[in-house]
Amino acid sequence: MVARSAARTLPSFWIDRYRAVRRATEALVAPLSPEDCQVQSMPDVSPAKWHLAHTSWFFETFLLRPHLPGYALFDPDFERLFNSYYNGIGTPYPRAERGLLTRPPLSAVKEYRKHVDRSMAQFLLGGDEKYSEIIELGLQHEEQHQELMLMDIQHVLSCNPADPVYCVDGPRADPVEGDPEWLTFLPAALAEIGHGGDGFAFDNESPRHRAWIEVFEIADRLVCAGDYLQFMADGGYQRPEYWLADGWDRVQAEGWTAPLYWQEENGRWTRFSLRGRMAIDSDEPVLHISHYEADAYARWAGARLPTEVEWEIAAGSGRLRQRDDSAWQWTASPYVGYPGYRPLPGAVGEYNGKFMSNQMVLRGGSLATPPGHARLTYRNFFPPHARWMFSGIRLAR
Repeated sequence: MVARSAARTLPSFWIDRYRAVRRATEALVAPLSPEDCQVQSMPDVSPAKWHLAHTSWFFETFLLRPHLPGYALFDPDFERLFNSYYNGIGTPYPRAERGLLTRPPLSAVKEYRKHVDRSMAQFLLGGDEKYSEIIELGLQHEEQHQELMLMDIQHVLSCNPADPVYCVDGPRADPVEGDPEWLTFLPAALAEIGHGGDGFAFDNESPRHRAWIEVFEIADRLVCAGDYLQFMADGGYQRPEYWLADGWDRVQAEGWTAPLYWQEENGRWTRFSLRGRMAIDSDEPVLHISHYEADAYARWAGARLPTEVEWEIAAGSGRLRQRDDSAWQWTASPYVGYPGYRPLPGAVGEYNGKFMSNQMVLRGGSLATPPGHARLTYRNFFPPHARWMFSGIRLAR
């Protein structure tokens, strides 16, 4: 990925920012037991212990080892154990088997973080401007993992039939207000999207470019749980005419009848959340929706999903009534590079570009996205069947 950011050379700025990000990560695991931090509930989930180690590995690999004279490795085995997917650095440990790493224990991983933090404090005191972009990249990377940790923690705890509570005051989405209104964007024209200014952006947000956009309408709010319950009551999961072929196959194979974490008992729907199991609130945005489900709902509603060009134009207009940070919103756009996109050379260039296949773009942000992390041009991406993230629906037509 490419990190584009204004140069910051004051050591105090970087030290304060680094400490704030690292403390935020540690606060997320504070409610967890060592056993909670070990579990991998499905191949897409990573144990919290692994997240703690990998985010430290990133600073060690891309900053401390190559650029801090005399840096001593905490443990040479960590180079492979906590490498996510950087083949240019070595052979990563298999993602689906991270839960098998009972050793090192959580206590050793916490010591590893302290070791990296001490060395980073020494490194940041140097205040060398030429490293500002990779420092910011490491911090943005850790913020991404903060949201991933909450996604993964929720999935792990959801597997416990006792419905344990992660945090009684955990994050929650803003309610959907009122009936949706359709906003019209015209005339058809060439529009500019993508990152092209100052400030940090990942490489997949660039270059800024022109794209043709036809007249379209977009809903000013997200689809709420009450809306989605109507789709379910109308047989939405039993009617193949609404589904893409791959989506219908997934519904049949996995027995989908509702969004992930939803459960019906005696005619009453509940959902599992970071605050435990609770009754469905009809006014909250529907969450944990796959692209297949979002697309099927849109067809049932006589609409469609917006393209990411439409989404960015609409979100940048200031006309959307509901904020976009309650749920990531699926778009109809495949995750591919923008015209003229080139990944960075070397291992750091593996961050985004090599995943531009079999994924769909989501836009906006979610209740679990760290404050200030997302922006108008931010492009999230997941396979169309994925639904353990905080994903929802905004309609277009």
